[in-house]
Amino acid sequence: MEVYWTAVSYKTVALIITAIFIAIFSVLYMMYPERFASWGKSLREAMSGSDTPAPTAVVNQARFVQLDGKVEVKKVNSVKWVAADPGTTLNKGDLIQTGGDGLARITFPDGSTYTVKSDTLITVEENTMTQDRGTRVGVHISSGAVDLATSSFEAPNSSAEVSFENARTSVRENSRVAVRSDPEKKQHEITVAQGSAQFDRGGERVELVRFDRMTFPTGGAASKSRVLAPPELLKPVHLSPITVAVPKRASITFEWKAVTGAVAYRLSVSRSAMFSNLVVDKRTTETSTEVSGLDAGDYFWMVRALDAEKQVSEPSETFKFSLFSEAKSQEMLLDIFESQVHGNLVEIVGRTEPGSTILIGGQPVGNIQPDGSFRHFTAPLPKGSHEILITGQNRRGGTAFRRVKIVIQ
Repeated sequence: MEVYWTAVSYKTVALIITAIFIAIFSVLYMMYPERFASWGKSLREAMSGSDTPAPTAVVNQARFVQLDGKVEVKKVNSVKWVAADPGTTLNKGDLIQTGGDGLARITFPDGSTYTVKSDTLITVEENTMTQDRGTRVGVHISSGAVDLATSSFEAPNSSAEVSFENARTSVRENSRVAVRSDPEKKQHEITVAQGSAQFDRGGERVELVRFDRMTFPTGGAASKSRVLAPPELLKPVHLSPITVAVPKRASITFEWKAVTGAVAYRLSVSRSAMFSNLVVDKRTTETSTEVSGLDAGDYFWMVRALDAEKQVSEPSETFKFSLFSEAKSQEMLLDIFESQVHGNLVEIVGRTEPGSTILIGGQPVGNIQPDGSFRHFTAPLPKGSHEILITGQNRRGGTAFRRVKIVIQ
């Protein structure tokens, strides 16, 4: 047996491999010329730095700012439902589901707030911001009820939407709407409580203003009607602390403005923002009433108007007040551990006494843990320097104040 060796240089090997790739590329180019032309164009655009167009939109994250009862989230890339918490961020495609005692309030970066009521299933449909600060946010309601409140839009091309069944409603700035969708009864409606909105369904487009209601059955024609206005609440003022000697014996005055066409009003007071267990359910023909026998603690109240035909208005805004007993000591525990800026939101972490009421920038902290710890995200803030005021009051009547300075870049 004889063995012969032939020396081959690296240059020869490289030339052979290159020739093979050129042959393969030529065959593929002859078979798919259009695709190779498209790839070539993309490659040229990627390599020419100055000619590359900047992205027109970026994705922002929405956050829970209030949770009550059972609220679950299924992320777009997950198959599992998990319990929601204030630190959970929401992106396009995420599902949110509330139980029979559940309530979730979600704030988007543009300041729009979606309040998800009990037994509701929604999907985050849109959450983007364009380079000119225009925003597009939206959710889809599979079943249940959602209230949407918008603030002033930073850019004129912004939009806040809610879709349900085969309809879509675009809500304008500084507006508030209530959407109800019941697939079992095949009934759907949207009511404008403030501002205006545009209702679209198929080729039909209808403008809605304050106290307009659009209703339609699944597969049926939509109809527009006027509804009785809800009362405007006066006192107790929202988030007000009321300190008395003996709460159980104190008489609390509830007052609201009269509604045109109303012949009676129904006052509801509850310890829960969901009004699942009412401590007061009172009908009156006056625009004020006295209530006594309440224990110390936090309360939520609202009023509905009734007309002569027994039609009932949408609920008024929900006001919250806290009832305290007078205390000898006016001091309370309120520690702020950290504050972090997330875009135009600020996260504040601290600790207080269990059962205390905390307001951050005028907004209540609804997730105080049994040990007094809390984590709160503020509403979106504009660029610049801010001083956030944090106030607290315990059940003894003690108060505390803290200030946090931050800068939104």
